[in-house]
Amino acid sequence: MVRSVPLAELRAYLDCFLRIGEIADDPNALNGLQVENRGAITAIVAAVDASLATIEGICRRSASGPGTLLLVHHGLFWDNPQPLTGRRYQRVRSLLTQDAALYSAHLPLDLHPEVGNNALLSRGLGLSETTPFGNYKGVLIGLAGTAPSTLATPGEIVQRLATLLGIDASGIRLIRGGPERVARVGVITGAAGSAIGQARAAGCDTFISGEGPAHTYFDAMEWGVNVIYAGHYATETLGVRALAEHLGRQFDLPWEFHDHPTGM
Repeated sequence: MVRSVPLAELRAYLDCFLRIGEIADDPNALNGLQVENRGAITAIVAAVDASLATIEGICRRSASGPGTLLLVHHGLFWDNPQPLTGRRYQRVRSLLTQDAALYSAHLPLDLHPEVGNNALLSRGLGLSETTPFGNYKGVLIGLAGTAPSTLATPGEIVQRLATLLGIDASGIRLIRGGPERVARVGVITGAAGSAIGQARAAGCDTFISGEGPAHTYFDAMEWGVNVIYAGHYATETLGVRALAEHLGRQFDLPWEFHDHPTGM
């Protein structure tokens, strides 16, 4: 017999575990449960984005099917509230057809101390003595820490990131604005190029994020900070995977990760 857990129970647990109601975010994040199902969850799927490819891929995997909870970092509404037509209708229709629920967690997942993107990336790099930095709407979302001896140069950090994230090092952008010998590293995953100044103020000579606008090249060079852009998508695969594993273990449910790289 297939084990099932009430969606309401999972939702309540996630809301509390991730502090959904406490953490300020972009209005379009709409953190929390975005689409309900009939009420019973039998499997968990994690993905970075609530794209149509992700949603339709649920029914093609053995552990999935009716009663799936899809956990994502970027939910359905980033392009502002729109009528349920076109591609937005296709996404919602596919969820309802498969009786799948959708739960999204953006900044609450980024900054979570256990399964958060920034914490996992910092631990994976071996940073020590980490402290929060990077103010967004009154919340410190990033982590700054001391680099291990094995990551003494920006180039060594790039190679470690490639291994940790499972990507090609040639796709990682390194702006050598800071010293060749790395001492303190700041991490904010996603699109946090605007936080280079805050990383510098936190004592970092090297800053890691996913992506940033063109002018951040000059920010890096003129502020004397090495900046490493490892990809918005790639840097945010860690959190949803860890969250799904945690939830699956907590409720004895099968889980899996759907990988849909964007190249960005």
